[in-house]
Amino acid sequence: RFSCRASGGGLVQAGGSLRLSCAASTASFDDYTIAWFRQAPGKEREGVACIRCGDQNTYYVDSVKGRFTMSSDGAKATVYLQMNSLNPGDTAVYYCAAAERRSLPTPRLIFKTPRPSRRFEYWGQGTLVTVSS
Repeated sequence: RFSCRASGGGLVQAGGSLRLSCAASTASFDDYTIAWFRQAPGKEREGVACIRCGDQNTYYVDSVKGRFTMSSDGAKATVYLQMNSLNPGDTAVYYCAAAERRSLPTPRLIFKTPRPSRRFEYWGQGTLVTVSS
């Protein structure tokens, strides 16, 4: 059974950087599409970035484009979210989520549909990112 675990959160000053990791336990890593979501206090969960592991097809929401980079390492069955130029608006609990790619469209189309979180079956525990001003 697939499982994933997010790590790497912490406290950082505005303008700083963090790298989140999502380690998956699967022998068929390339068969999955993995996404990062975040949820700030009092707000709905929102998608941040998504990668189709087999071909590295990646999509970012506008608010993080140019600042965040998502990548995957098949040998380690891990995806990363490099977050640069962080601002207090990025403060949230960050979650990684996964689903088998055969059941999904491209990452861009996933995030263009309402409630993209519904597309993902497997969720890791969250990791808290706090950006101070």
